[in-house]
Amino acid sequence: MAKKTEENEELIVDVQEVYSKTETFIDDNKKTLSGIVTVLVVLIGSYFAYNSFIIAPLEEEAQKEMFMAEKHFRLDSMNLAIDGNQEFAGFIEIADKYSGTKAGNLANYYLGMAFLNIGDYQSAIDALNQFDGDDEVLGTLTIGAIGDALLELGETQKAASQYKKAANRRDNEFTTPLFLMKAGKTYELASDFSSATEAYKTIKEEYKSSPEGSDIDKYIARAESAAN
Repeated sequence: MAKKTEENEELIVDVQEVYSKTETFIDDNKKTLSGIVTVLVVLIGSYFAYNSFIIAPLEEEAQKEMFMAEKHFRLDSMNLAIDGNQEFAGFIEIADKYSGTKAGNLANYYLGMAFLNIGDYQSAIDALNQFDGDDEVLGTLTIGAIGDALLELGETQKAASQYKKAANRRDNEFTTPLFLMKAGKTYELASDFSSATEAYKTIKEEYKSSPEGSDIDKYIARAESAAN
């Protein structure tokens, strides 16, 4: 019992010592601590003010400017969508002017797809690489579109790798078999029949009910035959 009492007394002394040292530290560093707190308050306040009074209005403005460019994109008027005219901004201007907004980020995606549609493949790659897409589908389609541009530029192996990357990004019944099929066909073009077979077999084993899986056996047979 005496031992337990001694331990309790030691614990109380330790706590008191820590408390005393803490008080001493605070007293000795009041100005420094006060300055740190002030800086933190200013930084937090500045962050919220920036988002509320700068980013939010810019976001709204960017979305309004996007309307006409998106309209021409849907109408397949890609040059107007890219460059705009005297009446409205195109995706190039929007992506640059509103780079810190979600709409400005999305403009990079549209811009890349528009360049892809008119056959300016390197510009398509550059724009799509500027797009920050966390969305399951849109982010994956961006990776695949870079693969399309690389394929058009004759970078067959790089294109196949890009398709494989798109297929592996998010496992789902839509984009995964779609890009596995593209990867398989592109690997065949690159004479990498082993990788092509692997891609096709993954579709058969895991995505048989997808559109790509409906006649996958003929692709497997073709790739395996070419490999032998």
